[in-house]
Amino acid sequence: MPEPTARPLRLLVITYYWPPSGGAGVQRSLKFVKYLPQCGVEPTVITVDPGRAAYPVLDESLAADVPAGVRVIRTDTFEPFDSYKKLTGRRQVPYGGFVGESKTSRVQQLFKFVRGNLFIPDARRGWNRYVLEAVAELLAAGEQFDAVLTSSPPHSSQLIGLELKKRFGLRWLADLRDPWTDIYYYPELNHTPPARWLDARYERQVLEQADAVLVTSAHTKRLFLEKSARINPKNIHVLPNGYDEDDFRELSQPPQHELLITHAGTISETYRIDQLLRAAAECARRHPDVPLRLRFVGKVSEGIRRQVREAGLEERTEFVPFVPHDESVGYLLQSTALLLALPDVANNRGILPGKVFEYLAASKPILCVGPIGSDADLLLRETGAGRTLPPDAYADLLDAFEGLVGRWRINPNLDLPGPRPARYSRRALTERLAELVEVSE
Repeated sequence: MPEPTARPLRLLVITYYWPPSGGAGVQRSLKFVKYLPQCGVEPTVITVDPGRAAYPVLDESLAADVPAGVRVIRTDTFEPFDSYKKLTGRRQVPYGGFVGESKTSRVQQLFKFVRGNLFIPDARRGWNRYVLEAVAELLAAGEQFDAVLTSSPPHSSQLIGLELKKRFGLRWLADLRDPWTDIYYYPELNHTPPARWLDARYERQVLEQADAVLVTSAHTKRLFLEKSARINPKNIHVLPNGYDEDDFRELSQPPQHELLITHAGTISETYRIDQLLRAAAECARRHPDVPLRLRFVGKVSEGIRRQVREAGLEERTEFVPFVPHDESVGYLLQSTALLLALPDVANNRGILPGKVFEYLAASKPILCVGPIGSDADLLLRETGAGRTLPPDAYADLLDAFEGLVGRWRINPNLDLPGPRPARYSRRALTERLAELVEVSE
């Protein structure tokens, strides 16, 4: 944690996703801002006016995490999502990874092409000029900042940091929650070669010129280092997502009369849980006296719902639509075990979703479907929270369910012993961020 100074360090936080936006994208910047004042850093947030924003989901409850006294500046924006909704007949803008979007609709395929080739890096780039104007006004009024942090996705936000460093020489921290041109759904954008070249150029410029690059996994750091020999490895810092202790003040309440396995968050066929569902169905057939149930909380594609039906698990499965974050945490605490699935895509070894840390905080055994040796697998081994199995390992998946059933028969409370891993608390991670704000050239 930084030593006390004559005045608090001042950090300008530029983030598109901010309450009332919901979903995973808002959590990282929000929790940083929540704990920065306790670390000797005074944050100022610049975000988009919610009346003009394109948020996939809303969660008004998250506003309670914004500390009193933190200044939040909201700007106008210009984006094409109104046209998208009119053309496709959809009420919501797309989720990350296009979950729920038709793979064959000509209108949606056309819009993906437009997004991938006319809006580079992404369709929210129209927000940038409004942010640059707001920052210029602050600096013209005599305000001083020790650093600026730009959070992405949308990766167009990183171009704001690039421009601020060029114009004003501000110390710049580029916080990339996800890979850029290596993100698993990148091929679906159907870039032409010139668009792909330009996007990769933007990515290299950001990685080469930022004073510090923050990433959420070691694998993502390795991916970025491959982009250019001019990138200094010491400038890329692995600062994972985490859990907020304040979100887990309620006691765990595992059900006593059923073995309930919960998955939280977005999931589609890309996550390949068909063999897991088959194994769950076989385990239920073998043990008719054990009330084995599955619960999915959040956005679930029609393909996954179909797989549940085909496995004969429809009567044993509950689908809960998107809920506010605090309610989602409640569902975790009211579970026997938790399911984590990684999409079966290129570079999935570096996918370390924020929810895995909340899974850890819930102190439930975790069954992960994904690649052995991935960052998620290593985290589960490090913490002793669960095991990772390949998506096609039917026999091993069935064995994992059998193990849960056997333990549940002895005691329906399978909660993990010991304290939560403190190094992954949002407070501890924000202390590490504060140290990066303080560092000077």
